Amino acid sequence: MNSAVKVLIVEDEMIIAAKISMHLEQLGYEVVGILPRGEEAVVQCRQSPPDILLLDINLKGNLDGVETAQLLLKEGIIVPTIFLTANSDQATFDRAKSTLPQAFLTKPYRKTELSRAIDLAVANASTAPASAPQSAAISEDAHLLSDRIFVRHKERMVKLFLKDILYVEAERAYCKIVTSSTEYLLSIALGKLEEQLTSPTFMRVHRSYLINLSQIDEIAEGHVAIAGKAIPIGKSHREAFIARVNLIR
Repeated sequence: MNSAVKVLIVEDEMIIAAKISMHLEQLGYEVVGILPRGEEAVVQCRQSPPDILLLDINLKGNLDGVETAQLLLKEGIIVPTIFLTANSDQATFDRAKSTLPQAFLTKPYRKTELSRAIDLAVANASTAPASAPQSAAISEDAHLLSDRIFVRHKERMVKLFLKDILYVEAERAYCKIVTSSTEYLLSIALGKLEEQLTSPTFMRVHRSYLINLSQIDEIAEGHVAIAGKAIPIGKSHREAFIARVNLIR
């Protein structure tokens, strides 16, 4: 099952924050909070990290936006961050750049710019290669994003948990990701998608099928059944498949 991308807004001008929230909801995103202080944002990200942190730089309180992002990084809380600020001077940009944000937008922003920045941020978060952990905390928190991908569906990037994928079927130059409730048609080759689904529960069983082993309902002589769909097991994949499942005969 998919859900809208969750965005946390950190902005101390409430009129501006309300306008940003309205625009995000119109664009199909889910606003999980509007906070005026960086300290409050850190607390919420510790408890429930959003998919995207939309962060103003000039905040009242003990932490400005850059300091907020720096503290999150120091604690190993990995949240894709987009800075939104009225200050576009080089010094401000250089400070923000040090926290490795996904985007830096200046006010007044355009709705299309904001939407594209968020789309790119969630896409980058779902496809970025794993890097060497800087600390044990970063390693553990980075794993929080390894249980999901973001896919385009009805002109939006939506979150899809790997555990909810039943199987993936190749359709010429496209791939169809099938869940119990929705199908997603993506313009990507099956082999390329297989490289991005790094969970050990996924396995290629046929030139046209990639399955979630945890979703198998039945194993027959030449196929498996998942949610009523008979999926063939290719001869070249049969031995590897048998080695991955726990058969008791």
